[in-house]
Amino acid sequence: MAPCYHTALMRFRGLAEATAVLTAALALACVLTYPYAVKLDHAGRVDTNDGRWSIWVVSWVAHALTTDPVHVYRANMFFPHDDALAYSEANLAAGLVGVPVWLLTHNPYATHNFVVLVSFTLSSAGAYYLCRYLTGSRPAAAVAGVLFAYCPFVFARTAHIQLLLIGGLPFIMLAFHRLVDRITVGRAVALGAILWFQGLACAYYGIFGGLAVGAGSIVLAITRGRWREWRYWAGIAGAAVVSIALTVPFFIPYINLQRETGFARSLDGARSYSANLAAWAASGAWAHRWWLDAIPSRTEVLFPGIVTLILGVAGAWIGLRTRAPESRAPLYESRAPLDGVPGRIDRGITLSYVLIAVISFWIAFGPKAGLYSVLYQVVPVFTFLRAPARTGIVVTLCLVVLASFAVARLIERKRHPWSIAAALMALAVADLVQAPIGLRDAAPTAPAYQELARQHTAPVAVFPFWARGIDFHGHAEYMLASTAHWQPMINGYSDHIPQDFRDNAAILRHFPDAGSFAVLERLGARYVVIHLQLYAGTSRDEVTGKLEGYANYLRPLSKDGDVWLFEIVAWPK
Repeated sequence: MAPCYHTALMRFRGLAEATAVLTAALALACVLTYPYAVKLDHAGRVDTNDGRWSIWVVSWVAHALTTDPVHVYRANMFFPHDDALAYSEANLAAGLVGVPVWLLTHNPYATHNFVVLVSFTLSSAGAYYLCRYLTGSRPAAAVAGVLFAYCPFVFARTAHIQLLLIGGLPFIMLAFHRLVDRITVGRAVALGAILWFQGLACAYYGIFGGLAVGAGSIVLAITRGRWREWRYWAGIAGAAVVSIALTVPFFIPYINLQRETGFARSLDGARSYSANLAAWAASGAWAHRWWLDAIPSRTEVLFPGIVTLILGVAGAWIGLRTRAPESRAPLYESRAPLDGVPGRIDRGITLSYVLIAVISFWIAFGPKAGLYSVLYQVVPVFTFLRAPARTGIVVTLCLVVLASFAVARLIERKRHPWSIAAALMALAVADLVQAPIGLRDAAPTAPAYQELARQHTAPVAVFPFWARGIDFHGHAEYMLASTAHWQPMINGYSDHIPQDFRDNAAILRHFPDAGSFAVLERLGARYVVIHLQLYAGTSRDEVTGKLEGYANYLRPLSKDGDVWLFEIVAWPK
């Protein structure tokens, strides 16, 4: 009975701790991402079309998963293309997280913003549990949770939902360390599953997580004398097999896209999304903005934070000087209480995080630094990537882990470890805070779109039809509006723009005229939406005059305000 009682007690304590961690992390997320929580259902990053696209894609996936999950890739853009969701990051994980809110509200802003808050919450929790496992110190882990979740890298990407989903990275490393400490089938499957899910959340981070596991595996195999142990390599390989097997069904649309169109990112294209040295000093935090003017040539925002940098360097120095403990069993898997005494800091683990940070730092500079070019040629999935600088988040994670080593050593045998940790967390918040986040209130749904939602399902074209490459992102506004009706749209915006869309756009931009009607007839369009207020340089009378010239072919369904809806009832010859 005693072992069963002890197991039940440990599980209860684990559940209580998880509840406390998630509750605290959510509360912190609501404060540090203000005003997301208070404007949950009516505001977003609609100041940028990437932000509009993010709200649309989370809502589309949530909608599709609850209505027709088999065809989730058949997004309502670029009609008549199939699997158009694969033209960019699918964001399946984000949409899945948003399903409960979508079912309750059918509100795209509430759905998206809920996912944002969850992403920050899980990022804090992931860093907490990883550093708790490595140090045996809850206070040190709590500090790490703040440093990682609210780093400047994340706040620079609030318009891109997939880039906010960094929480899987620390959970990947936690699963990796658990597997290294005890090779079991269950732990190999767990690591593979977490790698897979992080890949669904953000393909970049899934790939980066795999690279981190690969580098860490080699370092720990050497430092722990396990490089000849077949069970060790079998466990790592098993995790890789699980991850790949789970990923393949979701990756098939991307493979088909590459086969049919030859789509691939070029090395030259990656240069535009690579870091320079100035990027590593750039940050949007209030505490850092005073020096931004001194680094005008920055290409990215990659500064990890002052507290993270100082504690991370100190933690690396401490870890490299610490001998491996006699037992590598983590404290929290034993019966010993977690009392703030470091239990697993050793040279091997420290060296692995230092090496992962160096490799990620090197990759971030892109083709000009060499390593990214090698990976582009050797690792097939790199042909789908275009932003080497995004490995900066891995550098930050490594520094946060190393920082937890320094905090654990600082509070070792102190009478009030939580007081010290609280002071460090307050300092971290002061260092990283960027609230309030710049959100804009959503515009009311136009009556035309409300009417369109009541019509039979059929393709719709929205005008003006942006036709220049520099203007393609303007279609994201129409995509966000489509969350009110989900009709298939000839419009679209994504990372990959189909060639026939480009060709048709050059003709459709002149709508209404004979050529544009011919394209719409060929595409099977039935409805037309006109945004009168978006015709720059053209008077309202000019636009309405052209529409009146084709009145025999366009039946008005809604003409309230500046957004008009027509049904195409005939085709001009």
